[in-house]
Amino acid sequence: MSTMQQPALTTLNIATRQSPLALWQAEHIRDRLLALYPEMTINLLKIVTKGDKILDTPLAKIGGKGLFVKELEQALYDKQADIAVHSLKDVPMELPKGLTLGVYCKRASPTDAFVSNTYHNIDELPQGAVVGTASLRRQCQIKAYRPDLQIKTLRGNVGTRLGKLDAGEYDAIILATSGLQRIELDERIRSELDIDICLPAVGQGALAIECREGDEAVLKLLAPLNDDKARIRLIAERALNRHLQGGCQVPIAAYAVLQMADTNNDNNSENGNNDAGNTLWLRGRVGQEDGSELLKADKSLTLTGSQAEQEAQANKLGIEVAEMLLKIGAGDILSAIYQSK
Repeated sequence: MSTMQQPALTTLNIATRQSPLALWQAEHIRDRLLALYPEMTINLLKIVTKGDKILDTPLAKIGGKGLFVKELEQALYDKQADIAVHSLKDVPMELPKGLTLGVYCKRASPTDAFVSNTYHNIDELPQGAVVGTASLRRQCQIKAYRPDLQIKTLRGNVGTRLGKLDAGEYDAIILATSGLQRIELDERIRSELDIDICLPAVGQGALAIECREGDEAVLKLLAPLNDDKARIRLIAERALNRHLQGGCQVPIAAYAVLQMADTNNDNNSENGNNDAGNTLWLRGRVGQEDGSELLKADKSLTLTGSQAEQEAQANKLGIEVAEMLLKIGAGDILSAIYQSK
């Protein structure tokens, strides 16, 4: 890879959680930046977040996945760090004042992975099998597909969760495909859940880089890491979630793809990424925690104009699909869930 002109900054500090997956993500961004700017010094600021400390309580009861980013954001405020690297699905829809997502990186696999030592896929699980997940989104969709399954809360980093599976506490667990692939645990993936069964979380599979608003030197440094097509898709998904006033830990799913204008949507439900074409197709779901009701909506539009104009169109599409969900009862479902928490 050819290097770019050396930036004005000579040192960059990256705030990161200390889990193996978070460290992989921070090191991945560090290595990409060093490939561009080999003379730069890049340090990792390793932080233990509240979400890492409280492992015996479902996330929805203690504040959601925002607990994994607050301390990293404080390091940005205190100027101990210049950037923070996040799994986008962990980032709250509303950012604190003065901070921005400077980069949406190219998206990895957005799917959910079925992990089991005995069964190859969700259809092989026997009646009443125990499935582990910390996600209400996964829980509601899995229960809608297989009402007979028992869902048991599963917290901790990837290694901890796999250890509980191996100890026999679960018949299967559900993890993000991209997370397992990033830390080279692909062999643990027995299959990927079809997105028609389990639509991904908003932003799943994508890394985002948070920094201070107006920090032009940092934003310029990060610019080569941005993926314009992924950014458009992710803006649409986050707009849907934001309009539903959804946090990261509610049973909301959204997934956007870019496809050719003359392609039938029904033929584009395959797992994985699709960035071909300029028609943006967004699907959204909201469900009851027990899977008894699963609302679905989708809409597409053809993008036109500049990158900024297309991002505005993606944001509008997200709001429109959210409105479609609200019209069929999503507001009542989400209000009841928030009141119960």
